[in-house]
Amino acid sequence: MSNASERLASETRIKGQARNEERREAHYHEARVLLLIGRFTTARTGLAGLTKLAKLDFLLRYPAMLERLLNENGNSWPRGTEPTGAERRAVESRMTRYKYGPWDQRYYSILGSLAARGLITYAGDDRSEFRVTARGAEAVAVLSETPDWVLVSQRTALLRKHFDKSGSALKNLIYERLPDAVDRPWRTEI
Repeated sequence: MSNASERLASETRIKGQARNEERREAHYHEARVLLLIGRFTTARTGLAGLTKLAKLDFLLRYPAMLERLLNENGNSWPRGTEPTGAERRAVESRMTRYKYGPWDQRYYSILGSLAARGLITYAGDDRSEFRVTARGAEAVAVLSETPDWVLVSQRTALLRKHFDKSGSALKNLIYERLPDAVDRPWRTEI
Protein backbone atom coordinates (compact mmCIF):
# COMPACT_ATOMS: atom_id res chain seq x y z
CA MET A 1 0.00 0.00 0.00
CA SER A 2 1.18 3.47 -0.76
CA ASN A 3 1.40 6.34 1.67
CA ALA A 4 -1.51 8.06 -0.09
CA SER A 5 -3.80 5.05 0.26
CA GLU A 6 -2.76 4.53 3.89
CA ARG A 7 -3.47 8.18 4.61
CA LEU A 8 -6.86 7.97 2.88
CA ALA A 9 -7.79 4.83 4.85
CA SER A 10 -6.68 6.49 8.08
CA GLU A 11 -8.68 9.66 7.35
CA THR A 12 -11.76 7.60 6.50
CA ARG A 13 -11.46 5.62 9.74
CA ILE A 14 -11.01 8.80 11.82
CA LYS A 15 -14.02 10.46 10.17
CA GLY A 16 -16.12 7.35 10.83
CA GLN A 17 -15.08 7.32 14.48
CA ALA A 18 -15.93 11.02 14.79
CA ARG A 19 -19.40 10.45 13.27
CA ASN A 20 -20.03 7.56 15.67
CA GLU A 21 -18.97 9.71 18.64
CA GLU A 22 -21.27 12.55 17.48
CA ARG A 23 -24.19 10.09 17.25
CA ARG A 24 -23.50 8.73 20.76
CA GLU A 25 -23.32 12.26 22.14
CA ALA A 26 -26.53 13.27 20.37
CA HIS A 27 -28.35 10.22 21.76
CA TYR A 28 -27.07 11.05 25.24
CA HIS A 29 -28.44 14.60 25.10
CA GLU A 30 -31.71 13.39 23.59
CA ALA A 31 -32.21 10.88 26.40
CA ARG A 32 -31.56 13.50 29.09
CA VAL A 33 -33.96 16.01 27.50
CA LEU A 34 -36.59 13.30 27.00
CA LEU A 35 -36.38 12.40 30.71
CA LEU A 36 -36.78 16.07 31.62
CA ILE A 37 -39.79 16.61 29.35
CA GLY A 38 -41.29 13.33 30.55
CA ARG A 39 -41.03 14.40 34.19
CA PHE A 40 -42.87 17.65 33.47
CA THR A 41 -45.59 16.15 31.27
CA THR A 42 -48.93 15.60 33.00
CA ALA A 43 -52.36 14.71 31.65
CA ARG A 44 -53.09 18.43 31.22
CA THR A 45 -49.76 20.17 30.62
CA GLY A 46 -46.25 19.76 29.35
CA LEU A 47 -42.98 21.54 29.90
CA ALA A 48 -43.74 25.15 29.01
CA GLY A 49 -41.16 26.90 26.87
CA LEU A 50 -37.59 26.72 25.68
CA THR A 51 -36.39 29.01 28.46
CA LYS A 52 -37.76 26.69 31.12
CA LEU A 53 -36.27 23.68 29.35
CA ALA A 54 -32.84 25.33 29.08
CA LYS A 55 -32.75 26.45 32.71
CA LEU A 56 -33.89 23.08 34.08
CA ASP A 57 -31.40 21.33 31.82
CA PHE A 58 -28.67 23.65 33.09
CA LEU A 59 -29.44 22.62 36.69
CA LEU A 60 -29.55 18.96 35.67
CA ARG A 61 -26.20 19.16 33.87
CA TYR A 62 -24.52 21.20 36.60
CA PRO A 63 -25.45 19.44 39.85
CA ALA A 64 -23.11 21.69 41.86
CA MET A 65 -25.22 24.69 40.80
CA LEU A 66 -28.42 22.82 41.65
CA GLU A 67 -26.95 21.96 45.04
CA ARG A 68 -26.31 25.64 45.77
CA LEU A 69 -29.93 26.52 45.01
CA LEU A 70 -31.22 23.62 47.09
CA ASN A 71 -29.06 24.62 50.07
CA GLU A 72 -30.14 28.27 49.87
CA ASN A 73 -33.78 27.19 50.05
CA GLY A 74 -33.15 24.84 52.98
CA ASN A 75 -33.69 21.74 50.84
CA SER A 76 -31.38 18.79 50.46
CA TRP A 77 -30.71 15.98 48.04
CA PRO A 78 -32.74 12.83 48.44
CA ARG A 79 -30.51 9.98 49.62
CA GLY A 80 -28.34 8.67 46.81
CA THR A 81 -28.89 11.56 44.41
CA GLU A 82 -26.32 14.02 45.74
CA PRO A 83 -23.48 14.92 43.39
CA THR A 84 -20.22 13.06 43.60
CA GLY A 85 -16.95 14.87 44.20
CA ALA A 86 -16.16 14.60 40.51
CA GLU A 87 -19.55 16.12 39.61
CA ARG A 88 -18.93 19.04 41.93
CA ARG A 89 -15.68 19.81 40.09
CA ALA A 90 -16.78 19.16 36.52
CA VAL A 91 -19.76 19.29 34.21
CA GLU A 92 -21.09 16.60 31.95
CA SER A 93 -21.18 18.91 28.97
CA ARG A 94 -20.51 22.59 28.43
CA MET A 95 -23.21 25.16 27.95
CA THR A 96 -22.78 28.63 26.54
CA ARG A 97 -23.66 31.98 28.12
CA TYR A 98 -26.20 33.77 25.97
CA LYS A 99 -28.43 36.77 26.48
CA TYR A 100 -30.81 35.02 28.88
CA GLY A 101 -28.27 32.78 30.61
CA PRO A 102 -27.11 29.22 29.92
CA TRP A 103 -27.99 27.78 26.52
CA ASP A 104 -27.06 24.88 24.30
CA GLN A 105 -27.23 25.28 20.53
CA ARG A 106 -28.26 21.62 20.22
CA TYR A 107 -31.75 22.11 21.69
CA TYR A 108 -33.34 22.68 18.28
CA SER A 109 -31.84 19.53 16.76
CA ILE A 110 -32.50 17.50 19.92
CA LEU A 111 -36.16 18.52 20.03
CA GLY A 112 -36.54 18.01 16.30
CA SER A 113 -35.07 14.52 16.53
CA LEU A 114 -37.31 13.56 19.46
CA ALA A 115 -40.39 14.88 17.64
CA ALA A 116 -39.44 13.17 14.36
CA ARG A 117 -39.22 9.84 16.18
CA GLY A 118 -42.64 10.35 17.75
CA LEU A 119 -41.33 10.68 21.31
CA ILE A 120 -42.48 14.25 21.97
CA THR A 121 -44.84 16.82 20.54
CA TYR A 122 -44.56 20.54 20.73
CA ALA A 123 -46.89 23.34 19.90
CA GLY A 124 -47.04 27.06 20.27
CA ASP A 125 -45.50 30.09 18.68
CA ASP A 126 -43.48 32.26 21.04
CA ARG A 127 -43.71 29.83 23.92
CA SER A 128 -43.70 26.19 22.97
CA GLU A 129 -45.04 23.47 25.20
CA PHE A 130 -43.22 20.14 25.05
CA ARG A 131 -44.97 16.88 25.94
CA VAL A 132 -44.01 13.25 25.73
CA THR A 133 -46.23 11.07 23.56
CA ALA A 134 -47.39 7.62 24.66
CA ARG A 135 -44.34 6.20 22.89
CA GLY A 136 -42.14 8.80 24.59
CA ALA A 137 -43.63 7.93 28.00
CA GLU A 138 -42.72 4.28 27.40
CA ALA A 139 -39.16 5.30 26.52
CA VAL A 140 -38.97 7.47 29.65
CA ALA A 141 -40.16 4.56 31.81
CA VAL A 142 -37.53 2.23 30.34
CA LEU A 143 -34.73 4.81 30.57
CA SER A 144 -35.66 5.66 34.16
CA GLU A 145 -35.04 2.08 35.21
CA THR A 146 -31.69 1.59 33.48
CA PRO A 147 -28.57 1.94 35.63
CA ASP A 148 -27.11 4.65 33.38
CA TRP A 149 -30.19 6.88 33.70
CA VAL A 150 -31.78 6.18 37.08
CA LEU A 151 -29.86 9.01 38.79
CA VAL A 152 -30.77 11.52 36.08
CA SER A 153 -34.40 10.46 36.38
CA GLN A 154 -34.31 10.92 40.17
CA ARG A 155 -32.79 14.37 39.72
CA THR A 156 -35.55 15.36 37.29
CA ALA A 157 -38.02 14.47 40.07
CA LEU A 158 -36.11 16.79 42.38
CA LEU A 159 -36.29 19.57 39.79
CA ARG A 160 -40.03 19.03 39.39
CA LYS A 161 -40.57 19.14 43.15
CA HIS A 162 -38.53 22.28 43.88
CA PHE A 163 -38.15 24.18 40.60
CA ASP A 164 -41.42 23.82 38.67
CA LYS A 165 -41.51 27.53 37.90
CA SER A 166 -41.87 29.54 34.72
CA GLY A 167 -38.87 29.91 32.46
CA SER A 168 -38.65 33.57 33.39
CA ALA A 169 -38.73 32.80 37.12
CA LEU A 170 -35.99 30.18 36.68
CA LYS A 171 -33.91 32.64 34.65
CA ASN A 172 -34.25 35.26 37.38
CA LEU A 173 -33.40 32.71 40.08
CA ILE A 174 -30.21 31.71 38.24
CA TYR A 175 -29.25 35.35 37.67
CA GLU A 176 -29.83 36.29 41.31
CA ARG A 177 -28.41 33.26 43.08
CA LEU A 178 -25.79 31.95 40.66
CA PRO A 179 -24.12 35.11 39.35
CA ASP A 180 -20.88 33.26 38.53
CA ALA A 181 -22.82 31.28 35.91
CA VAL A 182 -24.03 34.38 34.10
CA ASP A 183 -21.46 37.10 34.83
CA ARG A 184 -19.54 36.27 31.68
CA PRO A 185 -19.40 37.69 28.20
CA TRP A 186 -21.97 36.29 25.80
CA ARG A 187 -21.02 33.18 23.85
CA THR A 188 -18.46 32.00 26.39
CA GLU A 189 -18.52 28.56 27.93
CA ILE A 190 -19.83 28.13 31.45
